[in-house]
Order: sequence, then structure tokens, then C-alpha cells
Amino acid sequence: MTQELATRYPLVLVPGMLGFVRLVLFPYWFGIVPALRRRGAQVFPVQVSPLHSSEVRGEQLLAIIEDICVRTGADKVNLIGHSQGALTARYAAALRPQRVASVTSVAGPNHGSELADHLERAAPGHSAKGRLLRAALHGLGVLLVWLETGWRRDPLPIDVHASHQSLTSAGVALFNQAYPQGLPSTWGGHGPAEVGGVRYYSWSGTLQPGLTDRGLNRFDGSNRFCRLFARSFVREKGQCDGMVGRYSSHLGEVIGDDYPLDHLDIVNQQMGAVGKGADPVRLFLEHAARLKAAGL
Repeated sequence: MTQELATRYPLVLVPGMLGFVRLVLFPYWFGIVPALRRRGAQVFPVQVSPLHSSEVRGEQLLAIIEDICVRTGADKVNLIGHSQGALTARYAAALRPQRVASVTSVAGPNHGSELADHLERAAPGHSAKGRLLRAALHGLGVLLVWLETGWRRDPLPIDVHASHQSLTSAGVALFNQAYPQGLPSTWGGHGPAEVGGVRYYSWSGTLQPGLTDRGLNRFDGSNRFCRLFARSFVREKGQCDGMVGRYSSHLGEVIGDDYPLDHLDIVNQQMGAVGKGADPVRLFLEHAARLKAAGL
């Protein structure tokens, strides 16, 4: 094992909505954690409520950060959040910046998700469709908790409505009013690279015909769902990963926003079944090197 990616502060990986650490034998961050550890990085994939508001998830994350700091002797951590995990990480950094060295948003809906907005219109909570969708998601959340084998702690609460509202454009707009750190001042721009001593970074991908629908994605059902979900996008039509828009993902220093990766490919999900020529693991290795070079 080398120490080339031994960052000053531990890396804490925060999953998104319906996230987990490991379902039986299937890890959320497929291939990413071992690749980082082989190069000397101290990595902690963590679990928060799979379905809840970003604030509730953030409070859970704050307790986890304290535990990691006690266990490792570190003063701070580097937070890397995928999807809603980015909002969760932003909340923790805003409330306790003295414990957070950096926040990295990976396909984070930092201005909301047009998919969440579409579902709000197509299946409002009071409708039969809305109640059915909420029941299905609640059942899925319970199943995920039951199948979780990579995280052994007290059962986590589930609130489908709070989770959904936290991802709509309106819900994230309210969140951003309270926790604006790292946000761009103009649509599609970069945000401040450092706020309150915390560094902010982001990267994301887009669906790209001929790339994201090729390679192993030809056999990956999740990629087909992402392509279907992309049809709900209007403002960022043709500029999304199926669940989050390219410019909506911007936070702090934008490392890249057009990698040929759908919303799940970007964390190498479905056992590494990604599009043609894609290498999401490399993005995490490069980022660990970036953090180390920055003294983080």
C-alpha cells in the first residue's frame, strides 16, 4: 500500500436519497473505497436516513463526524456527498465549519432536481398516485435498511415526503437561503472556493448519446431509467444526468460538469456497469490527490 493519497483529514462519503453503505454484498461506492484505501487514503463510507430531509440527515451526519474525529484523532473531515448527500454535507459544514475541511458535491441537486419537480406535479401527495408512490418509496426505504450490511447502528427514521420536498426546486431554494455557502452568484457559474475556512468543490455528468448508452450501460437497467427520467427536464433539457441538471449541480470550484456519466454511473454503481470509456473511480482518485495537494 502506498501513501500517495493519504489526505490530512479523513474522507467521509455521504450517500444520496435511497442510499446505503452496502446492501448484502453490493456497495454503494463500488470500487471507489478500496481504490482510495490502496493508495493510503483514510475513507469512511457512512449511512444516514435513506429517505428524510437534508436537515435531518445533516444532523445525523454531524454526530457521525464527531465519532470519526474521536476515533481517528482528526480535527476535521473532508465530506464527499453524492446527490442529496451533497446537501447533507453542506448542512453539516454550515453548522459546524470547524469540523469540516472541505465539501465536495458529486451530482448534487444544489438548485433542486427537475425530476422531483415533475413528480410533484404528476403525483402530488394528496392524489392516489402520490399516495401510491409514497407507499412504494417507504417500503423500499424499509427494505434498504433491512438489507444494509455495511452499517451497524440504531435504525434510522424514514420520511418520504420530507425527502421529496428537500429535492424540489422550491425546497432547495429554501435550503439555500439558510445555507448558501459555496453557491454560485450566477446561474451556471462557479461558487466561492472557500467559505468560513471550508473548501467547496463539485463535479457532475450528463447523458451523452453514443457514450453513456454504450459500453456496459447497454445492459444496465438503471441507465435506461435515467434516460427516461431525463425526459422530464425542461430548463436543462439535454443537459442532465437523468436526475440532476448540469448547472444545478454547481457548487464552489466546478471541477467538471459534463463527464459522460449518468446519475448512478458517477459513483460507479451497478457493479461498475458504466458507459463507453467512462472511469468514475479515477475522478475520486484525482480528487483525493487534489485535496492532499491543498493540504486537506
